Amino acid sequence: MKISALIISLIALSTVAFSQTSMEEKEVESSVEKLKIAMIDGSRQGLESIVEDELSYGHSSGAVENKSEFVEKIVSGKSDFVTITLSNQTIKVIDNCAIVRHSLAATTNNEGKPGEVNLQILLVWKKSKGQWKLLARQAVKVAH
Repeated sequence: MKISALIISLIALSTVAFSQTSMEEKEVESSVEKLKIAMIDGSRQGLESIVEDELSYGHSSGAVENKSEFVEKIVSGKSDFVTITLSNQTIKVIDNCAIVRHSLAATTNNEGKPGEVNLQILLVWKKSKGQWKLLARQAVKVAH
């Protein structure tokens, strides 16, 4: 009888741990979506609210921007995302950090020049004061 109670307790604990991780992953997924929408909309408030002050935003060209540079480039239209489609996304939550990887296909209109990009993206998110915020991003071009 004691073994049965122990097994039931272990199953209950693992179920709680699994649902907690799943909940955290859903929160991160929601934050990724908020970032995507803010990048398409060019919303200063949306962008500033979803990224950490210590942001390190790496482009596929090798350029790296801080928070103010990233936000200004999007808001000004120097970097203008018309559409963004994300696929093959994985999310791994570790304590108050999350690692997100996905493929990004986008149509752009940077400084009035239409274009397309296909990238592999690595995002590092940090949970601070109950909210997931982007801490780092690195993009790599996908060869056709």
